[in-house]
Amino acid sequence: MNPARGYDPEAPVQKESPPNRLASEQSPYLLQHARNPVDWYPWGEEAFSRAREEGKPIFLSIGYSACHWCHVMEEESFADLQVAKLLNNVFVCIKVDREERPDVDQVYMAAAHALTGAGGWPLTIIMTADKKPFFAASYIPKESRYGMTGLLDLIPRISKVWQTQRQELENAGDQVIQALQGAAKTPPEEGELGEKVLDEAYNTFFRVFDGENGGFGDAPKFPAPHNLIFLLRYGNRTGKEPAYTMVGKTLHAMRRGGIFDQVGHGFHRYSTDAEWFVPHFEKMLYDQALLVMAYTEAYLATGREEFARTARETIAYVLRDMTDPGGGFYSAEDADSEGEEGKFYLWTKDEILGVLGEEDGERFSRIFNVTEPGNYREQPGGERTGKNILRLRRPLASWAHEFATPEDDLAWFVEEGRQKLLAARERRVRPGKDDKILTDWNALMIAALAKAARAFDEPDYLAAAERATAFVLTKLRRQDGRLLHRYRGGEAGLAATLDDYAFMIWALIEVYEASFVPDHLKTAVDLSRDLIAHYRDCNQGGFFFVPDDADVPVRQKPVYDGAIPSGNSVAMYALFVLGRMTANLELEETAERIRRVFAGTVSQSPTACSYFLTGLEFMLGPNFEVIISGVPESEDTRAMIGAIRSNYAPDAVVIFRPSDEEEPEIVEVAGFTRDIVMMEEKATAYVCTNYACDIPTTDPDEMVHLVRSTGRPSEPIV
Repeated sequence: MNPARGYDPEAPVQKESPPNRLASEQSPYLLQHARNPVDWYPWGEEAFSRAREEGKPIFLSIGYSACHWCHVMEEESFADLQVAKLLNNVFVCIKVDREERPDVDQVYMAAAHALTGAGGWPLTIIMTADKKPFFAASYIPKESRYGMTGLLDLIPRISKVWQTQRQELENAGDQVIQALQGAAKTPPEEGELGEKVLDEAYNTFFRVFDGENGGFGDAPKFPAPHNLIFLLRYGNRTGKEPAYTMVGKTLHAMRRGGIFDQVGHGFHRYSTDAEWFVPHFEKMLYDQALLVMAYTEAYLATGREEFARTARETIAYVLRDMTDPGGGFYSAEDADSEGEEGKFYLWTKDEILGVLGEEDGERFSRIFNVTEPGNYREQPGGERTGKNILRLRRPLASWAHEFATPEDDLAWFVEEGRQKLLAARERRVRPGKDDKILTDWNALMIAALAKAARAFDEPDYLAAAERATAFVLTKLRRQDGRLLHRYRGGEAGLAATLDDYAFMIWALIEVYEASFVPDHLKTAVDLSRDLIAHYRDCNQGGFFFVPDDADVPVRQKPVYDGAIPSGNSVAMYALFVLGRMTANLELEETAERIRRVFAGTVSQSPTACSYFLTGLEFMLGPNFEVIISGVPESEDTRAMIGAIRSNYAPDAVVIFRPSDEEEPEIVEVAGFTRDIVMMEEKATAYVCTNYACDIPTTDPDEMVHLVRSTGRPSEPIV
């Protein structure tokens, strides 16, 4: 079985590798290893008990379904009888899906950094039966080569050291765990954060901005849309045009580059080069969600139709290829198909001509940089393969001028060709799909859809967001109301993380603002109570990544952003916003505590905490509660709501009080709306900041002016 194609339950069972314990798991990544000859265990007490009973160390392997090098290590080593025999003799072997168990991954990735100064996936950890690591590595080849020790040499060496110097290894593991526990418990340097740290982050981004290609730094380049969202809001706050320029150039370059799937749409994980040309081909749900947010906000801030189109195209990909019939969203699509990375997405020129015809194919090939020798090399500096990544090196307007064709006509030609190629591509063997449904990543997609629904006045996006919200709240919630992390095959399980709670609270706020259904705010308040009860560090403030009943050796409090924003950053922002929308001072104070407790850490590396800075920018103010009272669906109400939604107002939250109900449901969750009434029998807006409201207005333009006109403080808030 080719691991890139995912677990195939119909595949014949090889005599030498009958199904192992992973065959009963739900994770597609674990199921890819279910027929390995390695005697894999899932993470759990059964494995640790056996290790203690037999006096063996643990071989812990952590990866994920869309990881190319995880597939390589599986095919090269874990499916190999010789390697498997060594692993089974020396270790108790545990396989973990990092997306299913981010709590485990987070601890042992931190341990890898402590032991080696580096990390990555696949992550290989060797540790004691009481979960204390003493060896860490990333990808390990089967045989030693190029200065890398292979498993065939490494395993006997570790076995010998374990037999002769076991106490030293256990002591080393103790030291690693103690260091991680100390880092989690050491009170960070508290303080106040003001405009200065926002300026420092902006200046750093400005220094490392790639003015030629967009993005920041050199290869490889990651989208990091939360950095772009910070810069958009900073530009809106300060009026500094370079902030918009950096965002605009980056989003434009990504949309034209190979990192964007020019045929099927949606974004690949990252670019291996500085030009956004050659991607690492997997597609992750969280990238689609965060990039939809960035492109949507960029459209509102700049009015550039290209950004709206890209957001819509990315959503179309998710709704077409990444959506479960029940309404939830799948996690990822692999980079590999038929054992080759990127094969599904690459084209020869002959294939293009075969689908589009000679004349149209030649023109399409010129526009998208398709050549006979190919523009794709399997390795940097390697030989051309005859295969091509589609990308736009020049805007369509430039090609229209060259072809003496109206730009609209050329755009139609390109779209018609794209659809023909998409239909042809659908006949290929698709990459494996990781169809597990994760609460945190679904929440990001829900928030993105709700933002896009408002910005583009698109009811279908809101409907998709509400279906996914219902899916999470019915399928991924325990009877006592606490969230779960993963759903697949009709089974929900695994304790929720901080990210699950923080992102879902954020999503519910966004869906409320798109739908004005008060139940979404009520549920957000309920989840906030659970988050505070089970995840808050009552001594120092901030939130642990795992709950108080977690089964990991260290409870960490992350604040640095990775591929997605940190849970503490999103919690700070979401709880503060929710507090403002519901006049709940406890939620605001919890958010303020997060801001203070991480002040020292954020000050040291502001650009590593860009979503924290987005939340800080909102908290520094001025921020606005816009309460609109009107008759639902009336023309004047729609005009008032449309005016605030079509303007870039990231520091405003919008609450709607229907005026045709004496005691509407919103009053139960936001009591201060009880006395909000229409003026002159017209839809009326009350623009408030710090709970003090301006004179109400029935003029949509005046409402927008009030949101934009208030000055901003220059001193830190206390």
